[in-house]
Amino acid sequence: MKEIIVIGGGAAGMMAALSARKAGAHVTLAEHNEKLGKKLYITGKGRCNLTNDADADGFFAHVPRNPRFLYSAYSHFDNRDLMALMESLGVKLKVERGGRVFPASDRSSDITRALERELTRWGVDIRLNSEIQALCLQSGRVAGVQYLGGAIQKADAVIVATGGKSDSATGSTGDGYAFARSLGHDIVPPCPALIPLETVEEWPGELMGLSLKNVTLNYYKGKKKIFSELGELLFTHFGLSGPLCLSLSSYLPDEPMGLPLFIDLKPALSEETLDNRLLRDFKEMSRKQLISVLDGLAPHNLALMMARLAGLSPAQPVHSVTAAQRGALKNLLKHLPLTVKRFRPLEEAIITRGGVSVKQVNPSTMESKLAPALYFAGEVLDVDALTGGFNLQIAFSTGALAGSAAAGALER
Repeated sequence: MKEIIVIGGGAAGMMAALSARKAGAHVTLAEHNEKLGKKLYITGKGRCNLTNDADADGFFAHVPRNPRFLYSAYSHFDNRDLMALMESLGVKLKVERGGRVFPASDRSSDITRALERELTRWGVDIRLNSEIQALCLQSGRVAGVQYLGGAIQKADAVIVATGGKSDSATGSTGDGYAFARSLGHDIVPPCPALIPLETVEEWPGELMGLSLKNVTLNYYKGKKKIFSELGELLFTHFGLSGPLCLSLSSYLPDEPMGLPLFIDLKPALSEETLDNRLLRDFKEMSRKQLISVLDGLAPHNLALMMARLAGLSPAQPVHSVTAAQRGALKNLLKHLPLTVKRFRPLEEAIITRGGVSVKQVNPSTMESKLAPALYFAGEVLDVDALTGGFNLQIAFSTGALAGSAAAGALER
């Protein structure tokens, strides 16, 4: 019977351990936290956005970096397989807006406990509070691990599923990068992904807590539109957050300082239609204050801010607004500008962009091309996706493939 050691008890690690055990190996799951799935407890705001109900094309459309690398993993264990597994473990699921899949109970603990029970039922040796210090080599192959304190455990294969560097409070400290680097792997520099943005402009701070729904966030590189999505934004004391902002962050370069963003507050209206509406409103409310018109187009506090940005007084009579000033207001409604200052700190990111270069990992097995018997799964790899359950699916898919392959269950 093969001996497999899985380092990391998150989504990828638990799935790798379960898959390897089901394939006939004896499995040790080493987790340096006091419990398994610590990061799972906080995903989806504590509800655990397990996966997404999208078809394969929809899944890969939400993976901005290295999607081709994931073809084999997703084919081996896709969202339908994951949902079927969780249902078989007694966890009822539900599908919400955007295809997001959650436990029907809205408790992330249901997912973690179900997986832990299944690992125990299959006889996986779970070792909590166990920190791995180094990988052991023998004749050029990975042959085990050395624990903190010096104890060595031999193995036929080791699966590294240690996560990235985001959410360090949950144990994602980047240990896996050090293990990979020690055996010659290139590490694509880790940086934040799915993270709020600080803006050069300070006025968003005055609107802190204001949520905008059904707006479009646009990002251009020169004249080329890089990102344009409809959804929800949130103004914060430092700039922007919310689902649109988090998704956008995955498309920005590592150093985003100075990049211009534009919010379309009226995406359902063309420039011409909006201009006609403004003309009508200005005519009908010509004797009222300007804020009366703007309140019909944006939340009150944002309406006040737009008047200020246009150099107008919200209390001035509508009939005093010139055609040029009306044009400026229309432009703000369709192209409200903001400038990126920087990402928020890496510790605040939902996931990490970067990691072990996928060029040095076999996509058909998740095995290292440089160190035989070493496998990778989950966020430690240089793959990431947008919000909506896609990142957890990547973790489960790569974990399932790595576990099966390490146990010798796949044809080579």
